[in-house]
Amino acid sequence: MIDLYTWGTPNGRKVSIMLEECGLAYQVHKINIGTNTEQFTPEYLQINPNGKIPSIVDSDGPGGQSVSVMESGAILIYLAEKTGRFIPAAPLVRIECMQWLMFQMASVGPMFGQCHHFLRAAKEPVPYAIDRYVREKDRLYGVLDRRLGEVPFLAGEYSIADMATWPWVARHEWHQTDLANHPNVRRWFETIGAREAVKRGMLVP
Repeated sequence: MIDLYTWGTPNGRKVSIMLEECGLAYQVHKINIGTNTEQFTPEYLQINPNGKIPSIVDSDGPGGQSVSVMESGAILIYLAEKTGRFIPAAPLVRIECMQWLMFQMASVGPMFGQCHHFLRAAKEPVPYAIDRYVREKDRLYGVLDRRLGEVPFLAGEYSIADMATWPWVARHEWHQTDLANHPNVRRWFETIGAREAVKRGMLVP
């Protein structure tokens, strides 16, 4: 059994989608990051010293030992290696998967997240920040659209790179993006969104 500590965010839903795709048994523990307290309890900091979500505890880790894993990208890699699924075995294709996963971790998530903050949550408009992050968000959509014009999925085949990126694109309305302007992204988004495991994963918690 895997214990999943999560909340309803793109980073959290990456992991619930992967768990559903792999058919792994898991139990959900809600960590309400909106209170700014639950993620900083001593008990949770033992699992995730950074006080963020998501985290997992796998009672059947390597060698049958319990293991905790933090950081959504690391969790996806861990689960992919545990199950042998959604990460290519061939070295060159595996590199494609890993680089697009890191593209999400380093660029899509942070930039889309800043876009969400300054468009939706900032106490007052900050024109410089809005312009900066909207421009970068648009640039990243261009990168995604060009890539997805060449291949059906980010690594060529459906993988953890797609699972990492899809929940962020699912909030395209939050960052004021019309997917009609990015037809390759829209095709990819609709294809993945039709998967039953993705539908289930998006409902967690």
